[in-house]
Amino acid sequence: MTSTRDDQMRMAAFLNAGPGGVCGWRHPGAELNFFSPAYYQHIARVLEDGLFDLLFIPDSQTVPRAFGDSIEINVRHGVGTPRLEPLTVLSVLAPGTTNLGLVATASTGFQEPYGLARQLSTLDHLTDGRAGWNIVTSFQDAEAQNYSLDKLPSRAERYERAHEFLELIAQLWDSWEDGALGIDRDLGTFARPEKVHEINHVGEHFKVRGPLGIPRSPQGYPVLVQAGASPQGRDFAARWADVIFASHESLESAVAFYADVKSRAQAFGRDPDHIKILTAATTVIGATPEEALALHHEFEQLVPPEAGLSRLAYHIDYDLSKLDLDAPLPDLDVPGVSGHWDEVVEYARRENATARQVGQWYGARTEGNLVGSVTQVADRMEEWFTGRACDGFMIQPTHPPVPFEQVTTLVIPELQRRGLFRSEYTGLTLRDNLGIPRAPSGEWRLRSGAVAVPA
Repeated sequence: MTSTRDDQMRMAAFLNAGPGGVCGWRHPGAELNFFSPAYYQHIARVLEDGLFDLLFIPDSQTVPRAFGDSIEINVRHGVGTPRLEPLTVLSVLAPGTTNLGLVATASTGFQEPYGLARQLSTLDHLTDGRAGWNIVTSFQDAEAQNYSLDKLPSRAERYERAHEFLELIAQLWDSWEDGALGIDRDLGTFARPEKVHEINHVGEHFKVRGPLGIPRSPQGYPVLVQAGASPQGRDFAARWADVIFASHESLESAVAFYADVKSRAQAFGRDPDHIKILTAATTVIGATPEEALALHHEFEQLVPPEAGLSRLAYHIDYDLSKLDLDAPLPDLDVPGVSGHWDEVVEYARRENATARQVGQWYGARTEGNLVGSVTQVADRMEEWFTGRACDGFMIQPTHPPVPFEQVTTLVIPELQRRGLFRSEYTGLTLRDNLGIPRAPSGEWRLRSGAVAVPA
């Protein structure tokens, strides 16, 4: 399949609905009013002024406790807690924005397809087509223990449930055909019954009659976001996702991931250019390279190594509390996010780092190595984008809102000068601005594998 990728970067913002990162709240430039709607509304306006594609809110269904099976370090240092509920936060942002995409995280492990289909479709209607869903399968037993379970199912079982969940939620979104709503006061017809269908789904995990109580939304389906890094996760993302959120320690690993996932998407019968891969990017910008390095060093000193290791333990769902902090990391088969562990191993081997050094690095890491002057940061972004390591970036701030303000006022104008970033929004919906088509009715049949891919 010939590539039709355009020459414009995509830009997204990763924002915890709570304190940012590990000890980011300690930074003197950080805002601490993250229980106030004004905090999120300000950030959304900054991002929209910068022509960002979307704002992405991660989530967790627990206070992390993988480090020593304790919440102590995470509560003390604000690691992964508190977390406000994403859809509620986005509903506060919707009225004050007109173009910014709004993406909420929700787990297939602790939701029911009908309820989530209804929530996301409602948000898509009320934002004129700007809603998105970050699909997660959950990776911590501590989350399961808040939902009447002792532990999570295996990774394979979680992905089996997620696949059925996606097939079902897409059928619900399709249960009203395009054109089903036909309000005619004179005839007394609100909708065309022949275009509204029960789905009568009976599967291994779910039983839903349908139809959904809401007509198809402006985008057909809200934009689907996923971050699978394991082989199963990559297949799932390549089959279902419109946007893939990735994280890499090197350009080489990013290029390999990009080629692999695009190839998997093509094998599933999808156009690889209709899937946008956004890589995590943490910017530290100074007037000079030396100033930027000094700023990053100051931030590192705010991060206790144990807090960084606790964050890592949370991500990989593996207790690291008993490690010898002055010894190298052991080889591990982690049950959580394998992509994060792969990054850690790559860094630790390259730097011959101890567990203590890994903890401080992980707690203050700058993914994408975007530490430098404005020109250096733009150079690095251009290198990754033109080298097909990504289709754009997911900006992860060390201490919001300042890094978002810097990217908007300093980096984006430089990217625009180079012809790499838009000068205005050109679409009406999030899909339009991302350069991906509206999901046609029945798209679930292709993505679920219910129709054969042409040879």
